[in-house]
Amino acid sequence: MKDDHKGAPRTVPIQSATFSNPTNAEIRRAAATGIYDIRGGGSKRKLPHFDDLLFLGASISRYPLEGYREKCDTKVTLGTRFAKKPIELDIPITIAGMSFGALSGPAKEALGRGATLAGTSTTTGDGGMTEEERGHSKTLVYQYLPSRYGMNPDDLRRCDAIEIVVGQGAKPGGGGMLLGQKISDRVAEMRNLPKGIDQRSACRHPDWTGPDDLEIKILELREITGWEKPIYVKIGGARPYFDTTLAIKAGADVVVLDGMQGGTAATQDVFIEHVGQPILACIGEAVRALQDMDMHREVQLIVSGGIRGGADTAKALALGADAVAIGTAALIALGDNDPRWEAEYNALGTTAGAYDDWHEGRDPAGITTQDPELMKRFDPIEGGRRLNNYLKVMALEAQTIARACGKNHLHNLEPEDLCAVTLEAAAMAKIPLAGTSWYPGKPGSGY
Repeated sequence: MKDDHKGAPRTVPIQSATFSNPTNAEIRRAAATGIYDIRGGGSKRKLPHFDDLLFLGASISRYPLEGYREKCDTKVTLGTRFAKKPIELDIPITIAGMSFGALSGPAKEALGRGATLAGTSTTTGDGGMTEEERGHSKTLVYQYLPSRYGMNPDDLRRCDAIEIVVGQGAKPGGGGMLLGQKISDRVAEMRNLPKGIDQRSACRHPDWTGPDDLEIKILELREITGWEKPIYVKIGGARPYFDTTLAIKAGADVVVLDGMQGGTAATQDVFIEHVGQPILACIGEAVRALQDMDMHREVQLIVSGGIRGGADTAKALALGADAVAIGTAALIALGDNDPRWEAEYNALGTTAGAYDDWHEGRDPAGITTQDPELMKRFDPIEGGRRLNNYLKVMALEAQTIARACGKNHLHNLEPEDLCAVTLEAAAMAKIPLAGTSWYPGKPGSGY
């Protein structure tokens, strides 16, 4: 505090909470460039999340399981509704769709290697199926997207499940981007695009306009694949009750629900931060839709969007999911945003842990790039080993929690095992506030 010329104390300068330094910097950037900001990743704002829920554990009223002698199963089967060949996974943690183009070929290979070692599935993403990914993935889910980039009917038959992408948590209602610097010869050939030209993915499928058309498309895909493959429908966290209901009505075997903490390779920052809902607000509504249609557990629910470890996994399953999917966490396990490349991140104007300009293709870790020299830095065998280790730790953490709650299978976790430590989380997840039997909006509570 300084005195003015009359000796009276001056007021302390206070930064506006509305016009914060990051907000002002963005205004200046927009004024200087005339273009909106593009980045990767998911929402960076603080949102109610799984950290706002706690497990109660067992004491006298509940009987815990002994960790070394009493088993806690982790297996899950997906696609039991209509598919002749549902997929069976050792753990309920899958790898979300991330495209070749957004990721390098070696990174896609590493995801396949790690998922296979851990006994789970990985997913192609936009742009088609690479041979290294198919070759190193025991269980591969093939994404069928609005862009149809790289779509090949033969690959539909080579995969183990098909995921129709209607929406994505980071951008429900919007399409993705792949800028020209990442459109290499191989990416251009697979997507039937000119090399070096910016690409924008469509925000909706070109051959249907509503749920009745989706039902026709699902039947078409079943006929192409002889009714063998489970059909997933992926939706962004927008209106999860109605979207889940319509996906079930259209004939989905599995619903994939992605919250706004879920990542993307590249889209507008304004989209990432201001469209969609946190995954915590979405799971209960999707489960309610499944229950109202008497389809809970017959149609499986996979949730994603900010899943980081075994605790998040266990909480998602307790809320009613059958499995979770990870994307950003998987990339971090491979080596993305690693402090070992701090000097190079600094040269790009950022720091390890904050790098999100994946669309520029200059990733020092060699993961989100098509630059041949940068890709040489990444070892897909080592990356696969690291991902396998991480997935195993996630499963072990979830098992530890389940045993403490007296459960012999992760799917036996239930909402009754949880309490909330914030009003927002209690209201969104419909889980009682700690120390009470109440949550905001509870039927019969009056408020």
